[in-house]
This record gives sequence, structure tokens and C-alpha cells, in this order.
Amino acid sequence: MRILLIEDDRMIATSLTTALRRDGMSVDWVSNCVDGAEALAVGGHSMLLLDLGLAGGSGLELLKAGRANGALTPVIIVTARDGVDDRIVGLDLGADDYVVKPFDPRELIARMRAVWRRRSGAARSLMEAGDIRLDLATYELHYRGRAEALPAREFALVRALIERPGAILSRSQIEDKLYGWGDDVESNAVDVLIYSIRKRFGKDIIRNVRGAGWMVVASSR
Repeated sequence: MRILLIEDDRMIATSLTTALRRDGMSVDWVSNCVDGAEALAVGGHSMLLLDLGLAGGSGLELLKAGRANGALTPVIIVTARDGVDDRIVGLDLGADDYVVKPFDPRELIARMRAVWRRRSGAARSLMEAGDIRLDLATYELHYRGRAEALPAREFALVRALIERPGAILSRSQIEDKLYGWGDDVESNAVDVLIYSIRKRFGKDIIRNVRGAGWMVVASSR
């Protein structure tokens, strides 16, 4: 998953980026409102982590403008502002959650999973399509009697596919989900990940549509 982080404190951004990448996410970091608005408009991120005190404007104004322009990206406000009024305004403007600094990165990541669950209408950290079950909390993939915890990149790839069961994702669409702006992506990176998953779970777990991309089936029937 690609995360957009808008945070003006370099130390906090670096620490948070490290924690998120350790959990298998790619992070695109910007430090001001102008760059943040441009990144949000481009889209392609699974979530926005938004500080409020930013150079060049207010995080709340950025959130308000983004929602007004139709941006649907889930948003968690991450800020030192702990007043009830700030929380109310942030949530009413379209934030999905509000986390006050300082915080434990593990709690933030758990809250991110909770937001994704609510957005998908799921009560548990479990995504399903056909015979595939993917646990967002443990990274464990279940398929036709086999269960195994996936490495971060493989987990991100399966998640990208299972978010849209039955839909074909092209190579570039998958890369956009897995890698951030500064990542050096090998031309066969997606092929290598898919080969590794198929080797352990069987070739039918991810279907190739020649010349178009890859998919997982929506139903096992």
C-alpha cells in the first residue's frame, strides 16, 4: 500500500516512514500544503496521514479542499493539537480518524487497519475473494487449505488484487500500489512477486490475462 504523509517535522516523518515501511507500506512524504494538495489531487494512495500545522497553509484547509474536489482517500489526522474543538472540526471536514502526538506507531497502524475495515464494510481485519482469505493484521494468506504469513511486498500485491476481485490490474497499476516515488523498481519486480506467491499456493491463486495484467477471481463458484 502507498501512503501519503504530509508532515512538516522531518524527525517525525523519518520515524513514521521507517515504521510504516517496516509494516510493508510505501510512503510518499511531503512537508507543506502546496505539495500535499498536488499529491492528493494526483491520487493513487491508500491513505493520507495529515499533520495540521503545515508550512504554506492549514492541514484542515487542505482536507476541506480535497474533500470538496472529490478526493476519496481515507484520511487520518496526526497532530499535536489535542483540543476537542480541533477533533470535531477535523472529523466533520472529512477525516476518518484523529490521532494526537505523541503516539505509538503500532497504534497508528492498527487505526489505519480499522479505517480500511470501515471503508470496506468489514468487521474484522479479513479480506476475502473466492478461495482467498487475507488477514490484514497478521499478513496471513489462506488459500485452499494452505496458510502462510506473507512478506511485506507479496502481502501488498495480494491486497491490491483482492481489493478489486474480478478486475484486471495492469503492471503499472500494481506498481503504483506497491512502490513510492523514490523506489527503484525493477522491470520484472511484479513478475517475481507473483511467481513467488504461485510457487507456494498454486498458479490459480493469481490469474494472468495475457497482454492485460493480473486478477483474482471474485467467487470460487
